[in-house]
Amino acid sequence: MRIVSTLAAAAVLTLLVACGQKEQAAAPAAASAAAPAVVAAAAPENALGKSIFGKTCAMCHAAGVAGAPKPGDKADWGPRIAQGNELLYKHAIEGFTGAKGMMPARGGGSTLSDDEVKAAVDHMVALSK
Repeated sequence: MRIVSTLAAAAVLTLLVACGQKEQAAAPAAASAAAPAVVAAAAPENALGKSIFGKTCAMCHAAGVAGAPKPGDKADWGPRIAQGNELLYKHAIEGFTGAKGMMPARGGGSTLSDDEVKAAVDHMVALSK
């Protein structure tokens, strides 16, 4: 009885897999038969910047510690973004003290390279436009 149940289960599984493959194969064919669609290419994700942000920058920027602008806060980031990326990079790499607060050099991550800091800045800017 146990062998029959195992064989029946294997047969059902085989049929389900086969059906799924047919449906997947039919879907692209149906899509190509339809009128061509314009697909906007998604901007590639800045994985390095996102990672650096999560490991270093979020400690202050997620909560707005010491005046750090929160990613996505367009009102706070707008004037900063308007100054240009080069100034944002300079302040993030070298550190900065301004009217709203202070930015430690490299966000306190002294081992971060310039490119890593720039990637994190780019990530926050992209979230804040």
